[in-house]
Amino acid sequence: MNEFIWAALAAFVWGIVPLLEKLGLVKVQPLVGLFYRSLGVVIGLFLLGIFLLKPSEIKSVNLRSIVFLVLGGFLASFIAQICFYKGLKIGEVSRVVPIAGSFPLVTFLFGVLFLGESVNLAKIIGVLLIVLGIWALKI
Repeated sequence: MNEFIWAALAAFVWGIVPLLEKLGLVKVQPLVGLFYRSLGVVIGLFLLGIFLLKPSEIKSVNLRSIVFLVLGGFLASFIAQICFYKGLKIGEVSRVVPIAGSFPLVTFLFGVLFLGESVNLAKIIGVLLIVLGIWALKI
């Protein structure tokens, strides 16, 4: 499978998950919800460790990569998830998810500024559409 298929599958799963989380948060505080969601991650890590990873692969990763990956996991799976759950708890899933899902705008800007990635017409149109979508959901 190519990168488009993998990305589309991720989008499909990520599209379903907030519905499950919204239903799960109905009678649960966001931080308690995050605790139970994280249990799902622990189960996934357990399965990953048993069936897919070799100890030698885990040991071969350099410290710099470990720091970046752990920091990314902490920010995405803990800090951002708290913000997302608080928004999801009090807002409509159809408004909260697209706004939270506008992270490609932030990624684009930081990719250009810090990684020296290129800017082209297609990317500019995509950014404008994201901004327009956020604005439309805000009003």
